[in-house]
Amino acid sequence: MFRYFLQRFHFIQTQRTNSPNLLCIDHILAKLSVNISLAIDWKPLVHKRVPPRGLDDLALRSINACPNSVGSLPACWIPFDIFMENTMDGKHLYATSAIDILSDLTKTLQVVNQASWQEAFQALWISALRLVQRERELVEGPVPHLDARLCILLSVTPLAIVGVIKQEVGMQSSKGQDSTMDVGSGCYDNYGINQPSSIERGLKSSIQLLRQFSGLLSPPPSIVSAANSAAQKAATFVSNLKKSANYGDHAETSAEAVGTMMHLIVEACIARNLLDTSAYLWLGYVAMPSTVNPSPTPKQLSPWSIFMEGSQMTPSLTNMLVVTPAPTVAEIKKLHDIALNGSNNERGAAARILCGASLNRGWNIQEHVLNSVIKLLSSPVPSDISGPGGQNQACNTSSGYMSMIRPLLFGLCRADILYIISVYGRVPDVAAALLPLCEAFGSLSPTSTHRSTSGEEPSIYSIFSCAFLFLLRLWKFYRPPQEHSVAGRWGPVRTEVTLDYLLLMYNSSRGADAKPVYISSFPNLESWYLQNQACVAGPPAADRTHQAANQILTMLCRKMTSSASSCGSSTSSSDDSCPRPCLPAWEMMESIPVVLEALLAACAHGRLSSRELTTGLRDLVDFLPASLGSIVSYFSSEITRGVWRPVEMNGVDWPSPHATLASIEQEIRDILASAGVHVPPSRPPGGGGAVILPLPMAALISLTITFKLDPAVEYISGVAGPALENCAANCASPCMPVIGALWTQKVRRWHDFIVMFCARNCFERDQAATCQLLGSCFAAFLGSSLGSRGGVDGLLGRAVLPRGSSRGITPGILYLRSCRKFYDPFFLARQLLDLVLASNSPDVAMLGASLLCIAGGPTLVQILYAETVPTWLLCSTGHAPEGRAAAVMLFLAAAFVWGVGQRSALWRPSAGLRAVVVRGHAEFLAGRFTAECHPPAWRAYVSQWLLLVVQFAPQWVPAMGPDALRKLVCGLRAWDKPELALALLETSGPLAASSLFFDDPLS
Repeated sequence: MFRYFLQRFHFIQTQRTNSPNLLCIDHILAKLSVNISLAIDWKPLVHKRVPPRGLDDLALRSINACPNSVGSLPACWIPFDIFMENTMDGKHLYATSAIDILSDLTKTLQVVNQASWQEAFQALWISALRLVQRERELVEGPVPHLDARLCILLSVTPLAIVGVIKQEVGMQSSKGQDSTMDVGSGCYDNYGINQPSSIERGLKSSIQLLRQFSGLLSPPPSIVSAANSAAQKAATFVSNLKKSANYGDHAETSAEAVGTMMHLIVEACIARNLLDTSAYLWLGYVAMPSTVNPSPTPKQLSPWSIFMEGSQMTPSLTNMLVVTPAPTVAEIKKLHDIALNGSNNERGAAARILCGASLNRGWNIQEHVLNSVIKLLSSPVPSDISGPGGQNQACNTSSGYMSMIRPLLFGLCRADILYIISVYGRVPDVAAALLPLCEAFGSLSPTSTHRSTSGEEPSIYSIFSCAFLFLLRLWKFYRPPQEHSVAGRWGPVRTEVTLDYLLLMYNSSRGADAKPVYISSFPNLESWYLQNQACVAGPPAADRTHQAANQILTMLCRKMTSSASSCGSSTSSSDDSCPRPCLPAWEMMESIPVVLEALLAACAHGRLSSRELTTGLRDLVDFLPASLGSIVSYFSSEITRGVWRPVEMNGVDWPSPHATLASIEQEIRDILASAGVHVPPSRPPGGGGAVILPLPMAALISLTITFKLDPAVEYISGVAGPALENCAANCASPCMPVIGALWTQKVRRWHDFIVMFCARNCFERDQAATCQLLGSCFAAFLGSSLGSRGGVDGLLGRAVLPRGSSRGITPGILYLRSCRKFYDPFFLARQLLDLVLASNSPDVAMLGASLLCIAGGPTLVQILYAETVPTWLLCSTGHAPEGRAAAVMLFLAAAFVWGVGQRSALWRPSAGLRAVVVRGHAEFLAGRFTAECHPPAWRAYVSQWLLLVVQFAPQWVPAMGPDALRKLVCGLRAWDKPELALALLETSGPLAASSLFFDDPLS
């Protein structure tokens, strides 16, 4: 009956614009349509043997209770908001696709919250919309902004939903085929749904009900035109449909439709085959303004239409295509062919266009554009460059390749594009593509033909430097290797990826027949990589290294002399009066530690002034920008060694921060105080006293403040900034306020960004500050702090902020930007557990699990299972509510990291740990039934954790092992919990069926 009613109701939808009576009850009809769909999908839960009594408070609360409120989501969906906001930290790159992570997180929350697909998808859309509205555009700096947030809403979220649907319909995942697919073939298209299903209807209903959240649907000013275009597209479709059905008298096409974020969402879903054009017929979807413009603005011909008609790629057309996103995949495919087979000028222009607005803001086809540019980046290096004899022939026969690869590299290494590469999980692919480029171009000797005389002309050094520095940005090269791979006590809470790890991820994502890529296949790069890992500060012993170092020092000394002779003149790298070394880049990179040691020693002994040292370092970076990697590696090791004398930043020998240092320190404390963190001043009152820094640190700071903030050299500043922060952390005294004071003097428009950037570094040294921040996060979430509304608004800030709001930062945002600075993962895990136990609330357990997983991922979850919770159980004197809260947090943390299904893309490289962790914890519980622990807390914890596993993650049960299962079942029977014991046996399979016939091992 309901299905027939729904068919008739859809017919009414198509006729609503012809009847004023239907238009006036538009909102009532929309709600009725959703309720009919939900009634069709409803199924009574009659097969659940064990009711989830422990998660009563985690059960779904009605999403639609406050239809016009921007903060009406219940707290059980807060992991969506935390994960999405965490992706906005531009300094953290994902080796695993954020699409896969969000897809599995959606499925996990839908299961845990016992929600319908309509409720789960609606929570997902609302979190993404809040992410967009949370962008204040008040902090200017090298961080992801509005375009990145729109990428999450219009690209990542629809593709994550596609992943959910694939899993639900049992289709085989296409993960691992992205790098081998042809241009234009969708990685996520055609997932095999031919008939409407419950999950498909749930998706449609979730989008239709977004109209109730009007505060979230207002588009930001920069995309109003895009929203209006999407609405106009739907209006034109409806108008043409009416005309074809002889309803032309009622069609009005002269007015321009008014668009909202909902229209952009629908277009993004249509592009991924999640919806079809019948969505244009939804009630109230096409909205015309009340007044019709009598003379509408004539539409201009799109530059992409001109391009597809076969026009020549003139500079003016190229510039228009760079700033205009491509409408479909067909344009991207044509550009890809031109970049491979066109003339030299056309290949360079095509590469520029692909890395422009089509990649940055082409949200409906973004995955196809990214696939295209990575295929171009991975195209084989011509043999006359990479093979023998290429040093003399490279520019003659491979100029076309160089014309294409240079704009491609410089376009992809921008901060906003690097963010897109990260959220799509393509960092391993880019790293593997950059290795042969670095090896080939670093082995070529530049000639006068190769030397670039303009910023647009390709050169050997410029291509190598961009590729090399781009590769360095993909992992924390400036940290010692033990800090990458070991996260023990007093170590960082999160293990950072290495280049070896990225290549392992790349090789594992390819087929068995594909040739693996190892760093040992690139001997020059491997040599530098091993030297960087060893943090070698002494000079190598090879004779050619000393010869190359002498040539570099001769060039630098002559330029210092010429710079000193021209009083007051600025240093310029374009002066060709000084002879330049014509050496392969790798030979120069090998000799740079020798050069740096000589320069620092000369400055330390007074034979070289500080100004001359800074000038020499800058000339070296201007000549070979890739040398910045070796400079950072050498200075980082020397700062850690602590053997160089300190110098005074007095404004005479070295730049002085005194003009703004006191105000910067006060602003840092004010920002921390706004998040509930109070730290003592790092300097005496009044700001007196000299500022003393180690010589390598002073030299590095002086070098970085000479860099221009030009987008053309963003690949240099992108390496210098994070490395400078890391070096400051290795100094004995706090250096970040000094760095902030000097940089705010140089770049005033970045003032707010620099202050917030410096504020988060206090957590590297101060565990008391970490405790305050954690407490503020929980207080803001619960609404117990002064002025906090609680929930997502209290933790991360309101979705729509009033004008004139004072500058500050919410505890949740500060946590997400600072959590990777925390040290001692055991301390962090225990603090989060204590805060959850103090509240005894499932919602707080959800928050604690989310914050723990964001900070440390599998490492912290493993610590929680292996040490933190067992230690608390053995020493606890608490009561049953505490045991249940601990069990909920422990279960949710593992579910967020490894998923609840049999196969999960969440943190895929460590997914094998799930079986190990679950087995170890089950054996611990099974072996401690007779331990003298506090009975209420112990029994509540064991029963609750097993109940959650049986109810929501039955795939975990076989990993417990037959012996542990037998002991757990017998223990539950002894505690008079036969239903839970039977449910545990049912989910364990035939492996433990015989346990019912064993004698009780506890008797």
